[in-house]
Amino acid sequence: MKYVFFDIECACVFKNVAKICAFGYVVTDDRFVLLEKNDILMDPRGRFLLTDRRGREGIVLPYEYEDFKKYPPFPAEYRKIKRLLEDRDAIVLGHATLNDVNYLNLETKRYSLPSFSFAWHDTQFFWMNTENSYDRQVGLGVMADALGVEFTPHRAVDDAYATMRVCEALCRREGVSVAGLIEKYHIRAGKIASYSIRTPDSEGLRSYLREKEAKRQEHHRAHEAFYRVVNKHMNRRKKGGRLDGKVFCFSKEIEDEVEISTRLVRAIFDAGGRYTSHPTECNVYIAHGTGGVRYQSAVDCGAAFIPLEQISSVLK
Repeated sequence: MKYVFFDIECACVFKNVAKICAFGYVVTDDRFVLLEKNDILMDPRGRFLLTDRRGREGIVLPYEYEDFKKYPPFPAEYRKIKRLLEDRDAIVLGHATLNDVNYLNLETKRYSLPSFSFAWHDTQFFWMNTENSYDRQVGLGVMADALGVEFTPHRAVDDAYATMRVCEALCRREGVSVAGLIEKYHIRAGKIASYSIRTPDSEGLRSYLREKEAKRQEHHRAHEAFYRVVNKHMNRRKKGGRLDGKVFCFSKEIEDEVEISTRLVRAIFDAGGRYTSHPTECNVYIAHGTGGVRYQSAVDCGAAFIPLEQISSVLK
Protein backbone atom coordinates (compact mmCIF):
# COMPACT_ATOMS: atom_id res chain seq x y z
CA MET A 1 0.00 0.00 0.00
CA LYS A 2 1.21 3.50 -0.91
CA TYR A 3 0.18 6.94 0.22
CA VAL A 4 -0.20 9.76 -2.30
CA PHE A 5 -0.30 13.23 -0.73
CA PHE A 6 -1.11 16.12 -3.04
CA ASP A 7 -1.70 19.85 -3.02
CA ILE A 8 -2.78 22.30 -5.73
CA GLU A 9 -2.12 25.98 -6.32
CA CYS A 10 -4.23 28.05 -8.71
CA ALA A 11 -3.57 31.28 -10.57
CA CYS A 12 -7.14 32.30 -9.75
CA VAL A 13 -10.24 30.76 -8.22
CA PHE A 14 -13.82 31.83 -8.80
CA LYS A 15 -17.11 30.02 -8.28
CA ASN A 16 -16.91 28.04 -11.52
CA VAL A 17 -13.27 28.56 -12.47
CA ALA A 18 -10.02 27.30 -10.95
CA LYS A 19 -6.97 27.72 -13.17
CA ILE A 20 -4.39 25.28 -11.83
CA CYS A 21 -0.74 26.33 -12.03
CA ALA A 22 0.93 23.79 -9.72
CA PHE A 23 0.23 20.20 -8.67
CA GLY A 24 2.59 19.09 -5.92
CA TYR A 25 2.67 15.50 -4.75
CA VAL A 26 4.53 13.13 -2.47
CA VAL A 27 4.41 9.33 -2.66
CA THR A 28 5.42 7.19 0.31
CA ASP A 29 5.08 3.61 1.43
CA ASP A 30 2.79 2.74 4.33
CA ARG A 31 5.58 3.60 6.79
CA PHE A 32 5.92 7.12 5.35
CA VAL A 33 9.23 6.34 3.63
CA LEU A 34 9.57 8.82 0.76
CA LEU A 35 9.36 7.22 -2.70
CA GLU A 36 8.70 10.22 -4.95
CA LYS A 37 8.34 13.99 -4.59
CA ASN A 38 7.56 16.40 -7.40
CA ASP A 39 6.06 19.76 -8.31
CA ILE A 40 4.21 19.71 -11.65
CA LEU A 41 4.00 23.27 -12.95
CA MET A 42 1.49 24.28 -15.61
CA ASP A 43 0.54 27.30 -17.66
CA PRO A 44 -2.83 28.34 -16.15
CA ARG A 45 -3.80 30.06 -19.41
CA GLY A 46 -4.95 33.11 -17.52
CA ARG A 47 -3.70 35.93 -15.35
CA PHE A 48 -2.84 35.52 -11.68
CA LEU A 49 -5.42 36.91 -9.28
CA LEU A 50 -4.48 35.64 -5.85
CA THR A 51 -6.69 36.28 -2.85
CA ASP A 52 -6.91 35.18 0.75
CA ARG A 53 -9.87 33.31 2.24
CA ARG A 54 -11.86 36.55 2.56
CA GLY A 55 -11.41 37.31 -1.13
CA ARG A 56 -8.84 40.04 -0.55
CA GLU A 57 -5.62 40.23 -2.51
CA GLY A 58 -2.51 39.29 -0.60
CA ILE A 59 -1.38 35.68 -1.18
CA VAL A 60 2.06 35.44 -2.77
CA LEU A 61 3.11 32.12 -4.26
CA PRO A 62 6.86 31.31 -3.96
CA TYR A 63 7.28 31.03 -7.73
CA GLU A 64 8.25 33.38 -10.56
CA TYR A 65 4.90 33.85 -12.27
CA GLU A 66 6.43 34.42 -15.71
CA ASP A 67 8.02 30.96 -15.53
CA PHE A 68 4.63 29.27 -15.71
CA LYS A 69 4.33 30.29 -19.36
CA LYS A 70 7.23 27.92 -20.12
CA TYR A 71 5.16 24.90 -19.07
CA PRO A 72 2.28 23.13 -20.86
CA PRO A 73 -1.30 23.66 -19.68
CA PHE A 74 -3.35 21.26 -17.55
CA PRO A 75 -4.41 18.84 -20.35
CA ALA A 76 -0.77 17.90 -20.99
CA GLU A 77 -0.35 16.73 -17.38
CA TYR A 78 -3.87 15.36 -16.95
CA ARG A 79 -3.02 11.69 -17.58
CA LYS A 80 -0.06 11.71 -15.21
CA ILE A 81 -2.13 13.28 -12.45
CA LYS A 82 -4.98 10.88 -13.15
CA ARG A 83 -2.66 7.84 -12.87
CA LEU A 84 -1.32 9.09 -9.54
CA LEU A 85 -4.72 9.72 -7.97
CA GLU A 86 -6.50 6.68 -9.40
CA ASP A 87 -3.79 4.17 -8.41
CA ARG A 88 -5.71 1.28 -6.82
CA ASP A 89 -2.72 0.49 -4.59
CA ALA A 90 -2.68 3.96 -3.06
CA ILE A 91 -4.55 5.89 -0.39
CA VAL A 92 -4.92 9.49 -1.59
CA LEU A 93 -4.67 12.26 0.99
CA GLY A 94 -4.50 16.03 1.19
CA HIS A 95 -5.27 18.89 3.55
CA ALA A 96 -8.65 20.59 3.09
CA THR A 97 -8.74 18.15 0.19
CA LEU A 98 -12.25 19.07 -0.91
CA ASN A 99 -10.91 22.36 -2.29
CA ASP A 100 -8.26 20.64 -4.40
CA VAL A 101 -10.67 17.98 -5.64
CA ASN A 102 -13.02 20.74 -6.69
CA TYR A 103 -10.20 22.48 -8.56
CA LEU A 104 -9.48 19.27 -10.48
CA ASN A 105 -13.17 18.93 -11.25
CA LEU A 106 -13.40 22.46 -12.61
CA GLU A 107 -10.30 22.05 -14.78
CA THR A 108 -11.53 18.82 -16.33
CA LYS A 109 -14.78 20.56 -17.21
CA ARG A 110 -12.92 23.59 -18.53
CA TYR A 111 -10.93 21.45 -20.96
CA SER A 112 -13.72 18.89 -21.64
CA LEU A 113 -11.70 16.03 -20.13
CA PRO A 114 -13.14 12.86 -18.54
CA SER A 115 -13.90 13.15 -14.83
CA PHE A 116 -11.44 11.98 -12.22
CA SER A 117 -12.58 8.93 -10.25
CA PHE A 118 -10.92 8.24 -6.89
CA ALA A 119 -11.49 8.14 -3.14
CA TRP A 120 -9.62 10.58 -0.92
CA HIS A 121 -8.97 11.44 2.71
CA ASP A 122 -8.31 14.74 4.44
CA THR A 123 -5.77 15.34 7.24
CA GLN A 124 -7.85 18.33 8.36
CA PHE A 125 -10.81 15.98 8.83
CA PHE A 126 -8.53 13.46 10.57
CA TRP A 127 -7.59 16.21 13.03
CA MET A 128 -11.22 17.16 13.66
CA ASN A 129 -12.00 13.57 14.56
CA THR A 130 -9.00 13.07 16.84
CA GLU A 131 -9.80 16.36 18.62
CA ASN A 132 -13.58 15.73 18.56
CA SER A 133 -13.93 19.30 17.29
CA TYR A 134 -15.99 19.87 14.17
CA ASP A 135 -17.02 23.50 14.49
CA ARG A 136 -14.01 25.07 12.76
CA GLN A 137 -11.50 24.21 10.07
CA VAL A 138 -7.88 24.03 11.17
CA GLY A 139 -5.16 25.22 8.81
CA LEU A 140 -2.14 23.15 7.89
CA GLY A 141 0.12 25.65 9.66
CA VAL A 142 -1.77 25.27 12.94
CA MET A 143 -1.59 21.48 12.76
CA ALA A 144 2.07 21.60 11.77
CA ASP A 145 2.91 23.81 14.76
CA ALA A 146 0.97 21.56 17.11
CA LEU A 147 2.73 18.44 15.81
CA GLY A 148 6.20 19.95 15.39
CA VAL A 149 6.29 19.97 11.57
CA GLU A 150 7.92 22.81 9.58
CA PHE A 151 7.03 23.83 6.04
CA THR A 152 6.97 26.68 3.50
CA PRO A 153 3.34 27.60 2.72
CA HIS A 154 1.88 27.89 -0.79
CA ARG A 155 4.53 25.95 -2.69
CA ALA A 156 2.47 22.96 -3.74
CA VAL A 157 5.08 20.23 -3.28
CA ASP A 158 6.11 21.63 0.11
CA ASP A 159 2.48 21.73 1.25
CA ALA A 160 2.06 18.13 0.09
CA TYR A 161 5.24 17.12 1.95
CA ALA A 162 4.12 18.95 5.11
CA THR A 163 0.71 17.25 4.85
CA MET A 164 2.51 13.90 4.77
CA ARG A 165 4.61 14.78 7.83
CA VAL A 166 1.54 16.05 9.69
CA CYS A 167 -0.30 12.82 8.87
CA GLU A 168 2.69 10.77 10.01
CA ALA A 169 2.91 12.71 13.30
CA LEU A 170 -0.84 12.38 13.87
CA CYS A 171 -0.72 8.61 13.30
CA ARG A 172 2.28 8.34 15.63
CA ARG A 173 0.43 10.30 18.31
CA GLU A 174 -2.62 8.04 17.92
CA GLY A 175 -0.49 4.90 17.78
CA VAL A 176 -2.01 3.68 14.51
CA SER A 177 -1.43 3.60 10.75
CA VAL A 178 -3.53 5.63 8.31
CA ALA A 179 -5.82 2.64 7.89
CA GLY A 180 -5.95 2.29 11.68
CA LEU A 181 -6.86 5.96 12.06
CA ILE A 182 -9.66 5.57 9.53
CA GLU A 183 -10.96 2.49 11.35
CA LYS A 184 -10.58 3.98 14.84
CA TYR A 185 -12.75 7.01 14.04
CA HIS A 186 -15.06 5.27 11.54
CA ILE A 187 -14.13 7.69 8.76
CA ARG A 188 -15.62 7.33 5.29
CA ALA A 189 -13.49 8.67 2.45
CA GLY A 190 -14.55 11.47 0.18
CA LYS A 191 -15.06 10.49 -3.43
CA ILE A 192 -15.19 11.99 -6.90
CA ALA A 193 -16.74 10.26 -9.92
CA SER A 194 -18.64 11.45 -12.98
CA TYR A 195 -17.92 15.07 -11.94
CA SER A 196 -19.84 14.49 -8.69
CA ILE A 197 -18.10 14.99 -5.33
CA ARG A 198 -18.98 13.31 -2.03
CA THR A 199 -17.46 14.79 1.12
CA PRO A 200 -15.80 12.73 3.89
CA ASP A 201 -17.96 11.53 6.75
CA SER A 202 -17.48 9.93 10.15
CA GLU A 203 -19.38 8.65 13.16
CA GLY A 204 -18.08 11.60 15.19
CA LEU A 205 -19.25 14.16 12.64
CA ARG A 206 -22.73 12.61 12.47
CA SER A 207 -22.98 12.68 16.27
CA TYR A 208 -21.88 16.33 16.31
CA LEU A 209 -24.46 17.27 13.69
CA ARG A 210 -27.23 15.47 15.61
CA GLU A 211 -26.32 17.35 18.79
CA LYS A 212 -26.12 20.63 16.89
CA GLU A 213 -29.57 20.08 15.41
CA ALA A 214 -30.99 19.15 18.82
CA LYS A 215 -29.59 22.37 20.30
CA ARG A 216 -30.99 24.36 17.38
CA GLN A 217 -34.45 22.94 17.95
CA GLU A 218 -34.17 23.50 21.71
CA HIS A 219 -33.22 27.13 21.07
CA HIS A 220 -36.12 27.50 18.62
CA ARG A 221 -38.61 26.16 21.18
CA ALA A 222 -37.23 28.43 23.91
CA HIS A 223 -37.32 31.43 21.56
CA GLU A 224 -40.97 30.79 20.69
CA ALA A 225 -41.96 30.27 24.33
CA PHE A 226 -40.29 33.50 25.46
CA TYR A 227 -41.75 35.64 22.69
CA ARG A 228 -45.24 34.21 23.24
CA VAL A 229 -45.06 35.76 26.70
CA VAL A 230 -43.62 39.02 25.36
CA ASN A 231 -46.29 39.36 22.67
CA LYS A 232 -49.09 38.44 25.07
CA HIS A 233 -48.17 40.78 27.91
CA MET A 234 -46.31 43.72 26.29
CA ASN A 235 -49.47 45.73 25.59
CA ARG A 236 -50.89 44.92 29.04
CA ARG A 237 -47.96 46.48 30.89
CA LYS A 238 -48.64 48.94 33.69
CA LYS A 239 -48.79 52.53 32.45
CA GLY A 240 -46.85 55.08 34.47
CA GLY A 241 -44.98 52.49 36.49
CA ARG A 242 -41.48 53.06 37.86
CA LEU A 243 -39.95 51.50 34.74
CA ASP A 244 -42.01 53.63 32.33
CA GLY A 245 -39.72 54.78 29.49
CA LYS A 246 -37.24 51.95 30.05
CA VAL A 247 -36.71 49.54 27.14
CA PHE A 248 -35.04 46.28 28.05
CA CYS A 249 -33.17 43.69 26.01
CA PHE A 250 -31.73 40.37 27.24
CA SER A 251 -28.82 38.36 25.97
CA LYS A 252 -29.85 35.35 23.90
CA GLU A 253 -28.62 33.07 26.68
CA ILE A 254 -31.08 34.64 29.12
CA GLU A 255 -33.90 34.58 26.56
CA ASP A 256 -33.34 30.82 26.22
CA GLU A 257 -33.57 30.33 30.02
CA VAL A 258 -37.34 30.48 29.69
CA GLU A 259 -38.22 30.07 33.36
CA ILE A 260 -36.04 33.04 34.30
CA SER A 261 -36.61 35.20 31.22
CA THR A 262 -40.41 35.00 31.30
CA ARG A 263 -40.58 35.82 35.01
CA LEU A 264 -38.23 38.74 34.54
CA VAL A 265 -39.97 40.21 31.49
CA ARG A 266 -43.37 39.99 33.21
CA ALA A 267 -41.91 41.83 36.21
CA ILE A 268 -40.66 44.51 33.80
CA PHE A 269 -44.11 44.82 32.21
CA ASP A 270 -45.73 45.02 35.65
CA ALA A 271 -43.51 48.02 36.38
CA GLY A 272 -44.31 49.76 33.06
CA GLY A 273 -41.18 48.82 31.11
CA ARG A 274 -41.03 47.53 27.53
CA TYR A 275 -38.99 44.83 25.80
CA THR A 276 -37.19 44.72 22.44
CA SER A 277 -35.31 41.97 20.63
CA HIS A 278 -33.03 44.59 19.07
CA PRO A 279 -30.09 45.58 21.32
CA THR A 280 -29.66 48.88 19.44
CA GLU A 281 -33.17 49.95 20.51
CA CYS A 282 -32.89 49.29 24.26
CA ASN A 283 -31.65 51.54 27.06
CA VAL A 284 -31.13 48.67 29.53
CA TYR A 285 -29.28 45.49 28.58
CA ILE A 286 -29.32 42.44 30.86
CA ALA A 287 -26.89 39.54 30.54
CA HIS A 288 -24.84 37.18 32.69
CA GLY A 289 -21.69 39.10 31.78
CA THR A 290 -20.08 41.46 29.32
CA GLY A 291 -18.89 40.53 25.84
CA GLY A 292 -20.39 39.44 22.55
CA VAL A 293 -21.86 41.26 19.56
CA ARG A 294 -25.29 41.74 21.17
CA TYR A 295 -23.78 43.29 24.30
CA GLN A 296 -21.47 45.55 22.29
CA SER A 297 -24.33 46.76 20.07
CA ALA A 298 -26.37 47.72 23.15
CA VAL A 299 -23.65 49.60 25.05
CA ASP A 300 -22.43 51.32 21.87
CA CYS A 301 -25.94 52.81 21.57
CA GLY A 302 -25.84 54.06 25.15
CA ALA A 303 -27.68 51.26 26.97
CA ALA A 304 -26.96 50.65 30.64
CA PHE A 305 -25.66 47.16 31.38
CA ILE A 306 -27.05 45.26 34.35
CA PRO A 307 -25.75 41.76 35.23
CA LEU A 308 -28.61 39.34 35.81
CA GLU A 309 -27.23 38.51 39.25
CA GLN A 310 -27.82 42.10 40.43
CA ILE A 311 -31.54 41.90 39.79
CA SER A 312 -32.14 38.38 41.12
CA SER A 313 -34.27 39.83 43.90
CA VAL A 314 -36.81 40.87 41.25
CA LEU A 315 -37.34 37.22 40.40
CA LYS A 316 -38.26 36.17 43.95
